[in-house]
Parts: sequence; C-alpha cells; structure tokens
Amino acid sequence: MSEFEGDQDENWSEEWDLEKSKSQVKRELDALKDLGKELMDLSAKDLEKLSLSEDLLYAITKAQSMSKGALKRQVGFIGGILAREDHADIRRNVDLLKLPHQGQVKQFHQLEQWRDRLLAGDNAVYGELIAEFEDFDVQHVRQLVRNADREAKQNKPPKAARQLFHYLQSQQQG
Repeated sequence: MSEFEGDQDENWSEEWDLEKSKSQVKRELDALKDLGKELMDLSAKDLEKLSLSEDLLYAITKAQSMSKGALKRQVGFIGGILAREDHADIRRNVDLLKLPHQGQVKQFHQLEQWRDRLLAGDNAVYGELIAEFEDFDVQHVRQLVRNADREAKQNKPPKAARQLFHYLQSQQQG
C-alpha cells in the first residue's frame, strides 16, 4: 500500500481547496493594477473625494507624471499598496464617482435621439416633448427642423440642427 492510498491525510483535500491557484492570485493582482490605473486617470479633486491613504495618494500622483517602464513599475507598486488596503471600498467609491458622468451620458443620448427623430420627420416625438417639458415651443422647433432640412438639402453646415440640439438641451436643464 502506497502513501497515497491510505487515509493518512483525510483533511488534505479540504486544505487544498482553500488555497488559491497561481492563476487566481495573478487575476486578483491584475484587477488591483487596473484599479490603480483608474485611480491614476482621476483628477486631483476626485482623488481627494476618495479619502485614500497618504502612501497610495503619493504613489498615484507620482505615477501620473511617469511614462513607459517607470510607469509600469509604479502601477505594480500601486497594486501592492491597494492589496494592503480596503480595495473593495476604494472600488465602490470609484464606481460611485463615475455614476454622475454616466447619467450625463444617458441624458446626452436622449437629446440626440429626440433631435434625430425630429429631423427624420417623426411627428410622434412632438407629443413626447410637450409632455416632457412645460414650456416647449413647438412652433420654434418646427422652424428649426425646416431650416435643418433646407440646410441638409443644400449641403450647408448643420447650423439649425445644432440650434435644435441646444434648444432641447436648454429645455432639459431648465
């Protein structure tokens, strides 16, 4: 009977399951490096909002002025600092910082869709816009749409289409 056949180490498989594989450790370290890169892309104002440790903040600001090999080493160093800190909390706060920006992008896309539908001749959008905005000026918008259509036919710059977009934007903000 060999040493592997006996039940000498019944707990061996349980201990083995608790250990992380080399690949898993590498994935986690890469995730921390990616978080470090995201932190490096933030402005100083946003970094202050995160209440990072002095060591981490110093390493990030130092990395922002580096390039190539030095930057690569610094990213690894930042990943090491993040491993010792509450990186899950930092990740959550970075994601929260990005939320307002995502909302702005969504609003911008909505404005673009309204403008495109107006320029395409979709009359149903007028009802949506009247319901959405209290003081929506249908006559003004129709005039801008006619002007934009005329400009497109004459291959002129889309001045009226831009004015239409700005009008919709002012309605959304007002």
